[in-house]
Amino acid sequence: MIRETVLSRSIRLICVGGAALGMQAAWAQQPGAQQPGAQEITEPAPAVARVLVTGSRIASPNAESPSPLQVFTAADIAAAGVTNLQELLQKNPALGTPAISRTNSAFSTASAGVATAELRNLGASRTLVLLNGRRYVSGIPGETAVDLNTIPVDFIERVELLTGGASAVYGSDAVAGVVNIITKKNFTGLAVDAQLGQSEEGDDTKKKLSLTFGTSSADGASNVMGHFGYARQGAVNSRDRDRSALDQISLLAISAAPNPAEAFAAVRPFFSSYAPQGRFFHDTGDYTYDAAGNPIPWSTNGSATAAATGFNRSFYRTIAVPVERYLFATTGSLALGANHNAFFEGNYASTRVSTTIEPYPLGAEDIYPGSGGQVPAEFLVGGVARRNPVVPDYLYSRISDTDGDGLRDYYFTRRMAEVGTRGSTADRDTFRLATGLKGDMFGWNYELYTAYGSTKEAQVSQGQVNVLNFRNALEAITDLEDADGDGNTTEALCRDANARAQGCVPINVFGFNTISPAALQYVTAPGSLATRTTQRLFGGSASGEPWTLPAGPLGVAAGFEWRKEFSSAIPDALTQAGLNAGNATPPVAGSYTVREAYVEARAPLYKERPWLHALNLLAAVRVGDYSTVGNTVSWNVGFEWSPIPDVRVRATRALSTRAPNINELFLPPSQDFPSVIDPCIGVGPATAGPTAEACRADPGVAANIAANGVFTLNQADIQGVSGFNSGNPSLSEEEGRSTTIGVVYTPRAIPMLNRFVFTADYFKVDIADAIVPTDRDFALRGCYGGGGPAFCGLITRRPAAVGANSAGSLDRVDTRVTNTGNKGTEGIDLTVAWADQLGPGRLSTRLAWTHLRSLFETPEPGGPRDEDRGEVGSAMNRALLSLGYRMGQWNLTTNHTYIGESALDDSFLTSAGLAPGSVRVDSKFYHDAQLGYKLRKNVELYFGVDNLLDTNPPPILTGLPSNTTGAETDAGTYDAIGRRYYFGLRMSL
Repeated sequence: MIRETVLSRSIRLICVGGAALGMQAAWAQQPGAQQPGAQEITEPAPAVARVLVTGSRIASPNAESPSPLQVFTAADIAAAGVTNLQELLQKNPALGTPAISRTNSAFSTASAGVATAELRNLGASRTLVLLNGRRYVSGIPGETAVDLNTIPVDFIERVELLTGGASAVYGSDAVAGVVNIITKKNFTGLAVDAQLGQSEEGDDTKKKLSLTFGTSSADGASNVMGHFGYARQGAVNSRDRDRSALDQISLLAISAAPNPAEAFAAVRPFFSSYAPQGRFFHDTGDYTYDAAGNPIPWSTNGSATAAATGFNRSFYRTIAVPVERYLFATTGSLALGANHNAFFEGNYASTRVSTTIEPYPLGAEDIYPGSGGQVPAEFLVGGVARRNPVVPDYLYSRISDTDGDGLRDYYFTRRMAEVGTRGSTADRDTFRLATGLKGDMFGWNYELYTAYGSTKEAQVSQGQVNVLNFRNALEAITDLEDADGDGNTTEALCRDANARAQGCVPINVFGFNTISPAALQYVTAPGSLATRTTQRLFGGSASGEPWTLPAGPLGVAAGFEWRKEFSSAIPDALTQAGLNAGNATPPVAGSYTVREAYVEARAPLYKERPWLHALNLLAAVRVGDYSTVGNTVSWNVGFEWSPIPDVRVRATRALSTRAPNINELFLPPSQDFPSVIDPCIGVGPATAGPTAEACRADPGVAANIAANGVFTLNQADIQGVSGFNSGNPSLSEEEGRSTTIGVVYTPRAIPMLNRFVFTADYFKVDIADAIVPTDRDFALRGCYGGGGPAFCGLITRRPAAVGANSAGSLDRVDTRVTNTGNKGTEGIDLTVAWADQLGPGRLSTRLAWTHLRSLFETPEPGGPRDEDRGEVGSAMNRALLSLGYRMGQWNLTTNHTYIGESALDDSFLTSAGLAPGSVRVDSKFYHDAQLGYKLRKNVELYFGVDNLLDTNPPPILTGLPSNTTGAETDAGTYDAIGRRYYFGLRMSL
């Protein structure tokens, strides 16, 4: 019997135990099934091979997972036509909305275009991604999440998804489960896959070329493989979709008397009040300029009698960022005698991602923060007030002294269009090398390994300005003394002599395209960011069967691991100081080490008895010693019971741990500009309740109420909230308790159903001492609902009117990371699969369905439980139906993804005065198909369509929770691109 056949049968047992998803999985699981280009190695091998299954380190014949396990095969990847593994995984209902993907990361500062995975919507940091059972270096500085861009899909043999706590077996981060990526082995020959595609709108272009090659020794005992790959996915611009071409906002977000029907009613346009021609405030009002340079009244969104003077940010935004990748992967094994071999694995990925967003919105408070944004129009020179000649007469004649220094002041906002669009180009390089020894000694399987991984990112950004230089350029005077010695005493020059020596040129911000090239060069401030993440591993394991019990051999595994994680992210000096008119982003650096040891056992208790065809007990424990949090303990215990051969009942109970990552521990206060809902909106002098009383106690809010009758915000207030995010070096580990109970039914005795599989699994995860940032909206509700200093200390309001902002409006809402949270989830997974001959061809069907009973978070001890089940991104019901039919040279495969009806976040609705669940979005059904035709045995043409019916995403507009900026929907959950086509060629030599 050949080794690959044994492995195929073992994998089939895995799929029986976990009901793997996929269009062609049932075919791939049959003995002898091959992918194009794969050739079986016909070396002599034992009749029974020991295999490892995700969820256990015990190598044994006919291994089955003690926990729910799902499998994607190489056939599933090929049939989906994906260039990135995330695209396929996201169809699985067990996975949640990814924290980062191409379609939700255009505004990310250090992770745009990264592809992450998270099981059960519990966060990417709680999903452990492994490569061949070993850890993989993170793709995000300061985090543990793996960038799936760095692993070539055509080099993958299968992906095993273990849902449920697995820290006792694999260590920290496996609270929600494990994604174990298994690469191909023992491949001989050359396989080529070339693909082109684009969306129906002509964007989202896709190019892919992969070469996989391998060779083996004459006896098949040694093998080496390699893979070269190139992939490029193009951008999708917001302006190229009608639903996102114009700035808009949900009426619900700004309504004084909201009702559910307003949620999807768009105020369109809802332009930005920061415009390229500028907006200028004087003593009695404001104004702007038309294209001819004439002063005109300001009208952000226009009216029946006035054109819009605001700015459409959506023209510059993107729905999907372009990602380009060069990939190399290799693996090999060298036989060292009959029972031992040396192995190695190598990965290298070079990724380039470009982001583009609208030009920077500059406010005078960015230049003059200490004075609240009051810009001087006059200066004392020799004790005499001298006017800034760049300030036009129209404005100068309408301003007076507003800050008590005896000199005239004004305020302005301006979109820095001359500086250009903001964005960045990030070059990431990920390198990983693992090597070691494994084999069999005295009846025990052993493995010793070491690995090193590194991710580096060099990012160059544009679109920012140097705040200090901009201030110098604004402060111009007439050169009456001919300070520059050019004989001209009527010109404007920068007031500060040192600034002039450094190249300062007066800047004119009054109107369209008024900034001169020289002034532009002086104030422009390109940015940079350099990040580095490294991971060092050394470990070993052994498994065997030391004793034979009456019901069978006792399986035991034990091992150890040492690991060191390091990360740093260093922005340029101006960015660190917040002097480029953007977020103040400090450098972050940190590291930790951990030593761990574990032991695992599988004990057969009964066998071949009435209603006890098999009963096995499983247990594992792992102890760790972290340089940051000290000692940790994880464990799991479970059983497998087969009353008859066709039925298997399984259950596990586990305690998993997750140590805080580097960002959570060491992040200094880092500036952010969040979207929040002010609970004081609409509060008047007579409004009753604790919230109203707490609002009126703030002097700024009281002044606003006195001036307006009720607390009122303008558009600048809504768009101008800042805040700082901070880590916490005093964090401890979080602990997740998980329970899974399931049944597997495989009626082998019934001829028509001998390829039928049914599984049902109940899961529950409860995470205590969860590491969570304080939710800003939660902090606002807590502060103004009786929460006291713990929440109010995070909130800063403006004491009085500042420039365009209102008295009492929110200036800052900060957040910090603590161990005060509680998170959890509960639900049921059902899978059904059947494959058999039907008519002239072979039909394969598979259905997976997840019903979510609960998904919650408690941000603070004793606080209210925030239930996310059934909300956008956490639908109560999700399903994937996969169908495949092969007939002769033709092969048709389809995927049908269902996302159930969902509601907007209940906390948001409550803040808006609406009942939880009162605003809902419809369910969505997406259909993908691929048709393949074999020209000859080793050559296949294929054509595919994603989102076959061009299903539109739900309108989750700006101002609503779960909105993705630029997409006008939740682009991480729903397809925001539309129908896409691709065609390709696969062949093998």
